[in-house]
Amino acid sequence: MKADIHPDYHEITIVMTDGSEFKTRSTWGKEGDVMKLEVDPKNHPAWTGGGALLLERGQLARFKKRFSGFGLETGKKSEDKTEEKAS
Repeated sequence: MKADIHPDYHEITIVMTDGSEFKTRSTWGKEGDVMKLEVDPKNHPAWTGGGALLLERGQLARFKKRFSGFGLETGKKSEDKTEEKAS
């Protein structure tokens, strides 16, 4: 194996978005550097379930809007027709 071809592997500190910290080993930066995260599993929709909300406001909402009048009638329309027949 060739000498001196691997990057320096050292300990750094990771600071999460909520301020919590942990130490890990990495090739990023120098020994003792601090990496402050802007996005992490504590606040990103991919991990927090926010993606489902985005989907609901996006594709699912468009689907419901597009096909809302297709198929069986909803309860309100049915009640209106029953009242008309009773009159």
